Amino acid sequence: MKKLRTLFTLITFAPLLIFAQAWPAKQPIKLVVVFPPGGSVDQVARVLQVPLQLALGQTVIVENKGGASGAIGTAQVAQAPADGYTFGVVFDTHAVNPSLIPNLAFDTKRDLVDVILIGKSAMVLATPVGSDFKTFADVVAAAKAKKNVSYGSIGSGSLGHLAMTLIGKSSGLDWQHIPYRGGGPLMSDTIAGHVPLSIGSVFVTKPHIDNKKLRPLVVTTSKRSPDLPDVPTVAESGYAGFEAPAWWAIVASAKTQPDIVRRMNEEINKILKNAEVAKKLDQQGIDIVGGTSAQAKTFIDAQMTIWDKVVKDNNIKAE
Repeated sequence: MKKLRTLFTLITFAPLLIFAQAWPAKQPIKLVVVFPPGGSVDQVARVLQVPLQLALGQTVIVENKGGASGAIGTAQVAQAPADGYTFGVVFDTHAVNPSLIPNLAFDTKRDLVDVILIGKSAMVLATPVGSDFKTFADVVAAAKAKKNVSYGSIGSGSLGHLAMTLIGKSSGLDWQHIPYRGGGPLMSDTIAGHVPLSIGSVFVTKPHIDNKKLRPLVVTTSKRSPDLPDVPTVAESGYAGFEAPAWWAIVASAKTQPDIVRRMNEEINKILKNAEVAKKLDQQGIDIVGGTSAQAKTFIDAQMTIWDKVVKDNNIKAE
């Protein structure tokens, strides 16, 4: 009976084992970027594309599928055949969408597996160089004095919006949120002085800091950004323990074979240690994380818990 059970197990699972071992020889691998071309998510995918092709010996295609803060592209990944040929490149909105978007077409925890956390980045609260705000303390003081302080973010329900909401809620500060459709319009209006404050990623904000158009006030990571070492954190500025990083990750259908997920994770970890890749990501303000699939899941699940509470407590709605 023991031999029969062993034989039955081998017969049952042999096709799966053969499939996993053969991957990725069957067809090209698709990286679904859940935002339009040109943004940081697109850039991350294209930095990984060629090294992945070399590592796996297979063509890697980047496909942009934007819309609904990344939810449309992520749905495509969740609903794709679980054969290891479709992966998603997601942004921090991935952890916000379950609480922000009614009737999401997939269950983020049940239908997807977190392959790897690529990296994190600070968000920067900045102001035009001619602004009266010289420090974050100036902003807080103005808000406490009911001076109608407003700030712009890349959209309603974006991580910048939620981070500022969380700070305001914890201190009883009532500041006005002005949503923009992306980093470009936000930066243009901030530089022009149409909005006194902006909160966006290092990738979006730093070029305008470098050309002396914007003054950085604080960053949202728990430690200072290597790209802006002289800029204090929110935590240093009176909000102990505060952390709200932007981040990028790779996901796949939850039914993808564990061996394939493990292989993809291992290859991307190796790629992230490549000096040229690290340099390209650093130029976008991304601090590489890497690590196991389980570590990615722990981080993303925690982000979902944090921002779910902020969305619900403040009745935040999608645009």
